[in-house]
Amino acid sequence: MDLVVGLDAGGTSTRALVLDLDGARLGQGVAGGANPNSHPPAVAAAHVTEALTEALDGLDSRKVRSGVLGIAGASRMADPAVLDLFQAAWERAGLHCPMRVVTDCEAAFATGTPSPDGTVLVAGTGSIAGRIAGHRMVGQSGGYGWLIGDEGSAFWLGREAVRATLRLLDLDAPLEGLATAVLTTAGARGRRQLITAVNARPPIALAQFAPLVSSAYHHGDPEALAIVSTAARLLADTASAVREPSDTSPIVLVGSLIKTPVGTHLKKELLARCNAPVIMATEGAAGAAWLAAVDVLGPTAPRPVS
Repeated sequence: MDLVVGLDAGGTSTRALVLDLDGARLGQGVAGGANPNSHPPAVAAAHVTEALTEALDGLDSRKVRSGVLGIAGASRMADPAVLDLFQAAWERAGLHCPMRVVTDCEAAFATGTPSPDGTVLVAGTGSIAGRIAGHRMVGQSGGYGWLIGDEGSAFWLGREAVRATLRLLDLDAPLEGLATAVLTTAGARGRRQLITAVNARPPIALAQFAPLVSSAYHHGDPEALAIVSTAARLLADTASAVREPSDTSPIVLVGSLIKTPVGTHLKKELLARCNAPVIMATEGAAGAAWLAAVDVLGPTAPRPVS
């Protein structure tokens, strides 16, 4: 029985999925983030091995005919040293087939639709939109990383939550639910402690505050309502930047924020702006695995079975 494998390697987590050529799911694995821009490349590569090893447990890795690694930070693979680390990670998991690297955008788009053309918007730890043609990303907007971009992402949400809390503390204003939750999560009692706690950790760790925004939103917290609305608008701007006004091809939304209030607002925003179907997908690894199956069977390869 021939197999294929796909991975979705993001900033927060890495997911691996093994399929047979009928689309049946035979194994899956989860590990830490493997974006080599967010983590030391050696650590990122080790997480790929970990996810693959778990997914292949009990299966014959020699039967894997094709594998696709969908990865945030795919541009780092242009560095031979980084590529060698990931190739070694692939081989440590027992894989002998070639490792085909695609962007996380290409894998995410394939998760939502078999269409070869359209738009994908990834809203996870970071944010990026891609214009897809022939299953390849031919244009992009965003994806600049936490320092100069990632508007509307989980990182951005977490940063805005901390900023909103600091503004309230500076004004000595009553603290709403979001601000109280931020202080509790940071283990801080006031302004100085919060600043110290946040700056003591890697910047990407700000994403840990993003779920607090969603929780506070459901309780009507005004700061959370404003943050969610702004995030959805910024993400819609990112997607719109890679589309022509007359484009009717599908828009696929994927990432950890899609099943949150941000995702709900984002879908409504895009439907209002675009004459196109908006598809909410949640599993980039399935898209990567399907692309691996396409490498073997062509575009008629069965879609992964839910």
